[in-house]
Amino acid sequence: MRKFNIRKVLDGLTAGSSSASQQQQQQQQHPAGTREPEIQETLQSEHFQLCKTVRHGFPYQPSALAFDPVQKILAVGTQTGALRLFGRPGVECYCQHDSGAAVIQLQFLINEGALVSALADDTLHLWNLRQKRPAILHSLKFCRERVTFCHLPFQSKWLYVGTERGNIHIVNVESFTLSGYVIMWNKAIELSSKSHPGPVVHISDNPMDEGKLLIGFESGTVVLWDLKSKKADYRYTYDEAIHSVAWHHEGKQFICSHSDGTLTIWNVRSPAKPMQTITPHGKQLKDGKKPEPCKPILKVEFKTTRSGEPFIILSGGLSYDTVGRRPCLTVMHGKSTAVLEMDYSIVDFLTLCETPYPNDFQEPYAVVVLLEKDLVLIDLAQNGYPIFENPYPLSIHESPVTCCEYFAGCPGDLIPALYSVGARQKRQGYSKKEWPINGGNWGLGVQNITLYSFCIKVSNKCFFLVTLQVLYKLKTSKVFEKSRNKDDRPNTDIVDEDPYAIQIISWCPESRMLCIAGVSAHVIIYRFSKQEVITEMLEVRLLYEINDVESPEGEQAPPLPTPVGGATPQPIPPQSHPSTSSSSSDGLRDNVPCLKVKNSPLKQSPGYQTELVIQLVWVGGEPPQQITSLAVNSSYGLVVFGNCNGIAMVDYLQKAVLLNLGTIELYGSNDPYRREPRSPRKSRQPSGAGLCDISEGTVVPEDRCKSPTSDIKDNSFSRSRSSSVTSIDKESREAISALHFCETFTRKADSSPSPCLWVGTTLGTVLVIALNLPPGGEQRLLQPVIVSPSGTILRLKGAILRMAFLDTTGCLVPPAYESWREHNVPEEKDEKEKLKKRRPVSVSPSSSQEISENQYAVICSEKQAKVISLPTQNCAYKQNITETSFVLRGDIVALSNSICLACFCANGHIMTFRASLVNSINILGRNNTSFTQNSKIEVRKFFPTHSRSYN
Repeated sequence: MRKFNIRKVLDGLTAGSSSASQQQQQQQQHPAGTREPEIQETLQSEHFQLCKTVRHGFPYQPSALAFDPVQKILAVGTQTGALRLFGRPGVECYCQHDSGAAVIQLQFLINEGALVSALADDTLHLWNLRQKRPAILHSLKFCRERVTFCHLPFQSKWLYVGTERGNIHIVNVESFTLSGYVIMWNKAIELSSKSHPGPVVHISDNPMDEGKLLIGFESGTVVLWDLKSKKADYRYTYDEAIHSVAWHHEGKQFICSHSDGTLTIWNVRSPAKPMQTITPHGKQLKDGKKPEPCKPILKVEFKTTRSGEPFIILSGGLSYDTVGRRPCLTVMHGKSTAVLEMDYSIVDFLTLCETPYPNDFQEPYAVVVLLEKDLVLIDLAQNGYPIFENPYPLSIHESPVTCCEYFAGCPGDLIPALYSVGARQKRQGYSKKEWPINGGNWGLGVQNITLYSFCIKVSNKCFFLVTLQVLYKLKTSKVFEKSRNKDDRPNTDIVDEDPYAIQIISWCPESRMLCIAGVSAHVIIYRFSKQEVITEMLEVRLLYEINDVESPEGEQAPPLPTPVGGATPQPIPPQSHPSTSSSSSDGLRDNVPCLKVKNSPLKQSPGYQTELVIQLVWVGGEPPQQITSLAVNSSYGLVVFGNCNGIAMVDYLQKAVLLNLGTIELYGSNDPYRREPRSPRKSRQPSGAGLCDISEGTVVPEDRCKSPTSDIKDNSFSRSRSSSVTSIDKESREAISALHFCETFTRKADSSPSPCLWVGTTLGTVLVIALNLPPGGEQRLLQPVIVSPSGTILRLKGAILRMAFLDTTGCLVPPAYESWREHNVPEEKDEKEKLKKRRPVSVSPSSSQEISENQYAVICSEKQAKVISLPTQNCAYKQNITETSFVLRGDIVALSNSICLACFCANGHIMTFRASLVNSINILGRNNTSFTQNSKIEVRKFFPTHSRSYN
């Protein structure tokens, strides 16, 4: 009997049905004689390549510091083997040692465009800075001895390397090879001494004689070595360990810092005892007794001036009884001693002098202090030693980063506008002089919001750098009252971190409207102005009261209401601000926000000025849920946000609430999900959607007015304390995860696009809300905006992350926007007339427009990407992005005159999809790559085997 394989039979049936289904679907979607326009594909695999271009922020775990006094370039090394070079503001470079070993010391070859780095793995590297990308020219590895200290004299070709064994080796910098000259520790110290002097902690040559080398050992012994005679001229002994040594410029004296908090000053020709012993922070005892011991002085520098007393600058040395005192840098000048407290531990410091020659008066003018998390520059020429305002983009360390957005293709006048107002943000108390580290030159700028390209010159050769430069700073906390004591703290039970932390940013570069969502369930809308104004804060309070019972299985949520309109509310006179500790009848907090808005007029400097503050309030003793999505549209004058309870829309022009609905109510009678009932909670107030309080300054909670939709709040979700809905609990909670304003087809029968809002949820649902906007000008401020459901519901697998729209040529359809104009300047009569005649943002349907004006919606979720043809709402293509992971961030961007969907997954991979439409079949190319693999991204095409309509 003949055997047959049932799999082949099934495969044949599957292939046949798939082929037939594909043909049938194409015939249904495209009847005979019709054909959608082809979109030209320009993306190729070579267009995708990963390369590091920018490194922003303070160097992590800094460990070493060096300065070139001629070219005015600063170098910082870190414990992770990184190397950062800083020149004038905006000039910056990043390098990395392959080994990743900690940088223990850096030495510039002054004015030669080269740098020597000593690492903790006992290797020395010579960096060439005279090329486009700094690179290591030579490396030298010590196998049997550990490197502890290096010294490179000015204009010398010999590098002195001290080791843990107490020996000193000499390296030829040009060939980067060891010479045969070695200073052995047993020859440097007294021959009769039996104890080892310890590691070498200092090496320096006499400023007046390069042949005399001063060697400091950890045990307290200092030796003046004659290089020519190969013997010690003098030996200086002290009974405390040495941390650093510094020369007087005349070469007749030197100073040592010790572990007991003392400084000893020695005459070169008097080795018996120090000529002077100083304890800068020690208590002087009576009867000639020694001062009480202090903490070690880790470093000291001895700098002279022509016109006055020398400077003695040191770190450490505080007395042991100063418990809790912050790290200090001490500046001793003549009879005055200044103690400068620092915010973080001091890693290293250097004194900047007018001359690089060690045998001349140094004339110090500044001190660079490298802290654990900051870089401070102190002006020595002004009274009080003020610090310079740091122009480098290092301020990212001031607080944890909670949100990051990138904007490209911004208007050409935007960056100058931000820079002009940002340059005026000078704080008081800083030095009036310019930043003294000014090496390098500016290069050609790139028109992105924060991305620039700069050029730095070293020895008449250039290399280009890319860096991020801070243009403007904005503090959202200025809007709120600060708590002065523990009893007056705001109701920030919702979060454990900073209550003012920013979670989401929505920005319209064309209109310069900025909107942020904070961790304390607050939204702030900012408007850009070049004029200084004094205004009172306008606040909208939203009551998100959601029931505790979800729609039970088989029970439908109440239908969405008919179009909801928002009218301009009557202003409430300013009143005293209610206490944040107010409570309901059962003793629980109620109707109060987490933060208290300032009720006094606020002076707002040029730049971004507060337009409106929106806060969710406490309900039944529970804090409001954090905001999960946010969008602002300058053309519509609307801001919308959502959380795990629902969605709210506010007209910031009329200061009116247009929409305040629970998530279930967005579906109406079309809810596709079967929701499980939840046990109701006790001590809850009657359900009501919320409400808006709008006033100048503050609002009394009892005076709130009802929302237009408050009478239909019947079903709701329970609350979640988490800031976002994770995949674990998203089955029971449906949060608003994506919002997108656009002008598109809201329904299948639409013949022309109109303003609308697309809403994405964590359950993979996309809903469309239609917007009916009044004409522009004064009518926009008087007539209400009508918000109504469209009935359109689309579904994907996974939470919705991003939505975008393409026209028939495959180009991105940008959201409508208004160009920026100054609002704080009185408008002329003719300007007002022009404003009235502007095109309305709402486009009414026209019978002359045909259905052929198609668009395509590209929707990306945690798991899938779909392309939806509009207005038919057919699924042109579907792509499963990942099965084993999920997408953290996705965006639809324009690359090489084409469109690309880029996804960053939780497993660290970047996946790129080419979004082109050819004969109604969307082709998405894909490639997986890891950030750790600096490899080329290859785009491969995935052709679908069939196409089916979207239901």
